Amino acid sequence: MLYIYNKSTNPYFNLAAEEYLLKEFEEEIFMLWRNGPSVIIGKNQNALAEIDVDYVKRNNIPVVRRLSGGGAVFHDLGNLNFTFIVNEDISNFADFKKFTEPIIEVLRKLSVNAEFSGRNDITIDGKKISGNAQYCYKNRILHHGTLLFSASIRDLSAALRPKSLKFEDKAVKSVEKRVTNISEHLKNPITIEEFIDLIMDHVKGRKEGKVYEFTPEDIKNIEKLVKEKYGTWEWNFGESPKYKFKNEKKFPGGTVEVNMNVERGIIEDVKFYGDFFGRRDVTEIEELLKGVRHEEDEIKKALSKINIGDYFAGITVDELVSLFF
Repeated sequence: MLYIYNKSTNPYFNLAAEEYLLKEFEEEIFMLWRNGPSVIIGKNQNALAEIDVDYVKRNNIPVVRRLSGGGAVFHDLGNLNFTFIVNEDISNFADFKKFTEPIIEVLRKLSVNAEFSGRNDITIDGKKISGNAQYCYKNRILHHGTLLFSASIRDLSAALRPKSLKFEDKAVKSVEKRVTNISEHLKNPITIEEFIDLIMDHVKGRKEGKVYEFTPEDIKNIEKLVKEKYGTWEWNFGESPKYKFKNEKKFPGGTVEVNMNVERGIIEDVKFYGDFFGRRDVTEIEELLKGVRHEEDEIKKALSKINIGDYFAGITVDELVSLFF
């Protein structure tokens, strides 16, 4: 087994690194890593329906889609991530518990009453400290999980507070659970760096292997994958399942309701309703927005081609765009 402590805190790089290790290596792998503040969404989720768009934008928080299913999670440097990549029969794909066992063993050594709970969580006294997810490729299983050590629970809650009533879709929804930090349950305080060392040493002791560091060639290949996939709007937002979106707001110029269908992040059709006034027919804007990304800058760019006041008297472009999120 290869043991990797990946010290990058770039979420685009780190998610790309997992795919690279899964698909380009033959060895089994255990990796520990952390991300800077970011939202990591499951493969089958609607990105916009999982986040507070305003909070995420205001705080420049990256939203990155991972390979595995499951729900959205907030990462920061107080959250430690672990990844196992193993070669085995994929009929064992649903066995989450065995991958969490070494983590639980470390926590119990620290006198923390941790246990595997439900389908894919680790809890302490009924509160979640770890969510886990899996993905398979050929005969390899990738299992990864979070470990809330000293994460900002406030930021976690704020970033993952979607206005879900706006969306109607079949995407996998995240389930809100009570969470806690591991650090709050330690009898003798340790740093997250010490915690990282404890986990790495424990897992190393279970299976023979060697420490591995990314080579310049590895880094080059991972960065290529970031450029082509993990750093792109097409992957992180365009991969969202088809959804219907509805929102209504009251502006000084009147009330406007928007209804639209979106597929692969692209607006298929849109309809406006409300008691607003305009000297031109709003169907012209509806046609203009077909084929545009459901993304703020792209919608603004499309609307910049017309005089918004001709269609929505007393309503600005920024006000109208806010209706879409």
